[in-house]
Amino acid sequence: MNDQKPEVSLSGEIVQNGDEKKPYIISKEEYKSKIQPSWDKKTPLIMQGVVWMEEHTPETKYSIGLRIEEHAIAYPDKLALLYEDEKYTHKEFNELANRYANYFLKLGLKRGDEAVLFVENRSEYMFIIVALGKLGVVSSLINTNLREQPLIHSMQHTPGRIYIIGEELIEAFENIKSRLDLTDEQNQKLFFLPDKGEMNAPEGYINLNEQIKNSEITNPPTTSEVIMDDPFVYIFTSGTTGLPKAAILKHRSILTAMNWWGAMVVDMKTDDIIYITTPLFHSHGIKVAFAAALYRGSAMAIARKFSASKFWDEARKFNANCFNYVGEICRYLYNQPPKPDDADNPIVKIVGNGLKPDIWMDFKKRFNIQEIREFYGATEDFVPNFANIHNIDKSCGICLTPYAIVRYDLEKDEPFRTERGRMKKVKKGEFGLCLGQIVEPEKFYMYKDKEATEKKAFRDVFRKGDMYINTGDLLRDIGYGHVQFVDRLGDTFRWKGENVSTEEVESVINIFKQIDMCSVYGVIIPHTEGRAGMVSLHKIDNEEFDFKGFLTFVQKYLPEYAVPKFIRFITEFSFTATHKIQKVKLKNKGFNINELKDPLFVLLPESSAYVPLTKEIYEGISERKYRF
Repeated sequence: MNDQKPEVSLSGEIVQNGDEKKPYIISKEEYKSKIQPSWDKKTPLIMQGVVWMEEHTPETKYSIGLRIEEHAIAYPDKLALLYEDEKYTHKEFNELANRYANYFLKLGLKRGDEAVLFVENRSEYMFIIVALGKLGVVSSLINTNLREQPLIHSMQHTPGRIYIIGEELIEAFENIKSRLDLTDEQNQKLFFLPDKGEMNAPEGYINLNEQIKNSEITNPPTTSEVIMDDPFVYIFTSGTTGLPKAAILKHRSILTAMNWWGAMVVDMKTDDIIYITTPLFHSHGIKVAFAAALYRGSAMAIARKFSASKFWDEARKFNANCFNYVGEICRYLYNQPPKPDDADNPIVKIVGNGLKPDIWMDFKKRFNIQEIREFYGATEDFVPNFANIHNIDKSCGICLTPYAIVRYDLEKDEPFRTERGRMKKVKKGEFGLCLGQIVEPEKFYMYKDKEATEKKAFRDVFRKGDMYINTGDLLRDIGYGHVQFVDRLGDTFRWKGENVSTEEVESVINIFKQIDMCSVYGVIIPHTEGRAGMVSLHKIDNEEFDFKGFLTFVQKYLPEYAVPKFIRFITEFSFTATHKIQKVKLKNKGFNINELKDPLFVLLPESSAYVPLTKEIYEGISERKYRF
């Protein structure tokens, strides 16, 4: 009898005795019975979307604000937004957005200006970004988990004419305000957005709620001047090169997504209510959930923060029949103790990414969910986006734009190239690096920073002169144009629903006084989604390491999700020819105490200190005794 425990391979399959489980591939029978009939229903919708986009060119005077105004006329008394005990119809939503828009218009904000928004999920968030969009002003949506240098970087990356700071985040903003190099004019335009009413506007701030009380509720004249190609928001993405970068989402981006998610993928109706489980500063909240609701004037229900224990009660309270998710959210719900009424909920369909095959069917059955619209994509428009439009189990779906999945050399950490310098596509059932083709390289953009954009590109991939975007992710070709997500490569990994840039974390850790050099990477913890942070450290001297001081340091300068869960002390690193630390072996060894002789430490859940990783703790982690 073999007592060896199975391990999870890089491809996401189960490995037993070194043999990888045969990957799932769509059969011809499944195609004929499910996919082919589905195409008959979806094709007309695709054509409708194509016609709509042809009519709405980049220069067309149409925008998200105009869409909201149309909903206020078409569905004045239908629900548009729910938050806690607040409910707003489409007419009320539009009028409240107009209050902000008309105030900002009188203030002098104009098309092309930028506004920084640092506010947690709440109803005012949506009113404000729609209001600014009606003026052609770009909202820079700052990650509310950021502190210190990453927060400073984000705000300096997209400096605004105005800064709107929520009461709940004043302290975090005040800690870095003096280092933002704001001009006198910007200092005069710091807005305080009240929350629970526990404090007054600090000195130097303008109480925004007080200013808009008597503002007009009529549609501002500027809405009709905003064009499809105007930027709507900046969404910050970690990417693979370091500190957060501002990805530009234009009105066209959101409205294209509206047709895609609202019509093709989720089939949203006016009476549908989508429960938004992700932060509104995240593309998932704006480009997926909000965009889907825009299609036919569906309602959005938002919560301040996701809570697994309260989730189903909230869904019932909102009477939501849809929600968006990242894989971690589904795992948290799945890990909650089963209840007799788990299946008694209004949810019919869900849309998101990262639901792992190992819980897919059980999750669907337990919570009585009929449609899982899994997708794969990114904030940036040029990254290929896949969506499960045919409701196929365990699939990210299909992509309607050109892409390729190419062979990847995991040891060298780069795509395989032939003697002629060309890449090779994987075969059906195999996984590789996903690339998105740039059809018009001369119009190529991704980030506000052009240099950051160029670092994501591959050229001469299959033929001279072609251009592809590196997604940084491994996908598996499962046949008939469908794919499965496998893993994230390079210097970014995903944990707690956030992309963690290893370069960003390394830049912080390397400052700590006792550290000579470090390497940060993500490792798999059994029964969790994504990868937890681990750091290999090389100390400057032989003095006893200050674990308490180190934890205090990283907690101050990093978001909670980026704080390493594991520490490995290493005597020397292996380097590439270009002097980069080779991370492949570090990641493969992870925190496996049976294969490592180096000292290992762990920050356990609910713990305030790193402790030695003993064999007993290691086995406890493997047996799910600790809930990371």
